[in-house]
Amino acid sequence: MSDEKNLNDDLKETASEFANGAKETFAKTGGDNKKILAGVLAIILGALGVHKFILGYTKEGIIILVITLILGILTCGIAGWVMSILGLIEGIIYLTKSDEEFYNTYQVGKKPWF
Repeated sequence: MSDEKNLNDDLKETASEFANGAKETFAKTGGDNKKILAGVLAIILGALGVHKFILGYTKEGIIILVITLILGILTCGIAGWVMSILGLIEGIIYLTKSDEEFYNTYQVGKKPWF
């Protein structure tokens, strides 16, 4: 029982240290946050994957671009519309997150999809 309590305390302490470190990193970079740019570009040019390139996710940006261009031709534009809708959803997700949450999730945590 006390081992579980010690483990829980250690986990809480580690989580707290990580959160504090993330806040310090955010403060040091001056909030170099690409949230608004990525969100607006995802809404406007989501089918081209521009927002992924802005965030530094080159592989994911190329995947979106290839799906839009190659599959768009093969499906008479349906794949392009699907990627546009996904870009719209992703842009809304980006813009509804707080600056700190966006920074920790997409720039520090490197979460490439949704």
